[in-house]
Amino acid sequence: MNTATFHIGIRRSLLNQYIKLRVFAHFLGEVIAGRMPARVFPGFLERLLYFLSKMCDNKYVTTSGTTKINLYVPGFPSKAFYKACSKVATVGRKQPCISVLLSVTKACRFRCEHCYQKHDRGTDLPIDLLVDVVRRLDAMGVAFFNIEGGDPFLAYDRLEAVCAAVGTGEIWVNSTGDGITAERLRTLRALGMKGVMFSLHSPDPETVNRFMGRPHAWDTMIEGMRHCREAGIDIAVNSCLLRPAFYDGTFERLLELTRSLGVTIIQLIKPKPSGAWLGSDLERFSDADLAHVEGLVRRYNNERRYRNYPFIAAQIHDERADQFGCTAGGTDRFYINAKGDVQPCEFLNISFGNVQREDFDDIYRRMREVFDIPGDRWLCETCARDIHALRVASGSEVLPLDEDLSRRVYTQWRRGDCPDFYAHADVAHRNSSDRARE
Repeated sequence: MNTATFHIGIRRSLLNQYIKLRVFAHFLGEVIAGRMPARVFPGFLERLLYFLSKMCDNKYVTTSGTTKINLYVPGFPSKAFYKACSKVATVGRKQPCISVLLSVTKACRFRCEHCYQKHDRGTDLPIDLLVDVVRRLDAMGVAFFNIEGGDPFLAYDRLEAVCAAVGTGEIWVNSTGDGITAERLRTLRALGMKGVMFSLHSPDPETVNRFMGRPHAWDTMIEGMRHCREAGIDIAVNSCLLRPAFYDGTFERLLELTRSLGVTIIQLIKPKPSGAWLGSDLERFSDADLAHVEGLVRRYNNERRYRNYPFIAAQIHDERADQFGCTAGGTDRFYINAKGDVQPCEFLNISFGNVQREDFDDIYRRMREVFDIPGDRWLCETCARDIHALRVASGSEVLPLDEDLSRRVYTQWRRGDCPDFYAHADVAHRNSSDRARE
């Protein structure tokens, strides 16, 4: 059993101060050892402190001796955490990506109505090539590995090989629960897996079964969670809730349920016009709706009466212009699907190339050139209509769009303004450079 401790208010503030002191001491040691240039140290600290200030509305959660301050930041203290911190030590070039979503297989026995992989066609990557890509990601600075399928436990040998290839990084696995056993969880835990993220889009069993297209979906998830609790594996859930759920009590009931199941983190995903929902008429969230949802998130993350409820990591909060904006395209994260397409994001159905046909480094470099300066527009929404139109016009039944059609999307899009964090990091870099020259 893995017991969680949640931190809000004064406890969170004190923990923040402790994190700052430990980070200062760690990287001062890097400077003394000659592994970090002294000239970048002041700017690095300034950027890192600014990053921590952006966590002020997050609920921190401690399990198994490490504390999560953000879903996609490895737990503190750990080698993966300090590896992620090194992102803001980079000067004179793009900051490295620290998070990747990686699909190891298309295999899945469910038929979720929103599946962003519904139209992905092709064979799974050869395992040797997949492992090579993972090792490259590790070497280039990725510190958070989110592994998914399909359902990765249905291709367990591939999942284990990928986990074993991660040298320094925190590993989370997305699953429906299908194929999970206690023995497999113990093996993966020894390889660095911290938690499993389950799909949970309603507190009602029949609604979940209907949404996922199978009558046993709920029972499969509950059984998988039970194995996680017994193996001491963290449990998180990915929840994609439509607009009415935030007004009719569904959201509140979901929080009660997840608390009773021992869930530590809820990733709240705004419904996306992607994959199975590409071209559909999703109900729009108005500015007032978004503000209402954020109010609910702040309440559960910060009010004392909800202290022992799961930490809610809401995409609509983290991707605001005054936070981190859209972090796709390697700005902070990107996606590689099971057949090897390198995509800016799992919800953005375009491809910059396929690692079965081209070297990963060349594809990644091309993508980062397009995502040179971070933006604050949600491309998965603003580009969905163009992606759908190109797919229909081409007669293609496959997603993501191929490289030629994808180029027609990204050469025309507007990415918006540079979000707050990256704009501040650029200023801090210039100030640090000025001090070094003086």
